[in-house]
Amino acid sequence: MSLLAKVLSTAAAAVLAGSLAVAPAHAGAVEISPPGANDWSCKPSAEHPYPVILVPGTFESMDKNWSTLSPYLKSAGYCVFALNYGETNGVYATAPVADSAQQLAPFVDKVRAATGAKKVDLVGHSQGGMMPRYYMGFLGGAKSVHHLIGIAPSNHGTEGVIVPQPGAVSDPNYTGLGCAACADQQAGSPFMQKLNSIGDTVAGPSYTVIATVHDEVVVPYNSQFLNGPARQVTNITIQDKCPVDPIEHDQTPNDPVVHQLVAHSLGRVSGPADPAYQPSCL
Repeated sequence: MSLLAKVLSTAAAAVLAGSLAVAPAHAGAVEISPPGANDWSCKPSAEHPYPVILVPGTFESMDKNWSTLSPYLKSAGYCVFALNYGETNGVYATAPVADSAQQLAPFVDKVRAATGAKKVDLVGHSQGGMMPRYYMGFLGGAKSVHHLIGIAPSNHGTEGVIVPQPGAVSDPNYTGLGCAACADQQAGSPFMQKLNSIGDTVAGPSYTVIATVHDEVVVPYNSQFLNGPARQVTNITIQDKCPVDPIEHDQTPNDPVVHQLVAHSLGRVSGPADPAYQPSCL
């Protein structure tokens, strides 16, 4: 379950609680990479010179979040890497977002050292599509990033709220969930104010945002979009390309249309995705 769980639904909150109980990411456990990722002997080709780092969303592990996109990109010839981050109370991507960005920084450096690449491409889902902006804007990461592709990213926070299970006490700061990242991703939070105080972009990297109108977690969905010049930023609504695509927030990384949009974006020599690119609608 990514970001804040399903929004405005008691049943969805129960799903969240169940997911945390059934498959917690215990600290010290053996981490499982998604298929095709973390081959540290991989060397980027001339056709795909930038290694790709996949950054999961809130509550997600890399193997679950990227089980389909990772092998898709690997089969297309990319060097693919992925990480887990922000573990608190045995659950990934729940720590304060600024702390998680501190964990992304050395992973990027490790990938660059292993591959010999000066820059990487980052592909993130939900929190994972937003958190790298903190790394780029406040931790000096912009010089190491060629392109950031956000899939349903929480770039300006969400106006959604978790509806607690029946009988639960309202917990607007998510302290009961041990999820500082959830509080950080509320629209208007102190973290969001700091993140966007320097603008939506920084000089250097390109940005592509891929959003769905059916997003029920990061709402409104167009809050995911970034402001910036067309030479640097492209915002894509999936249904503008494929009107009947029903994909919602959690499953966007598994959508074949999203796979095509990501591959197209990564294939650009410079700049963000071409707004005119048309994926095949399935």
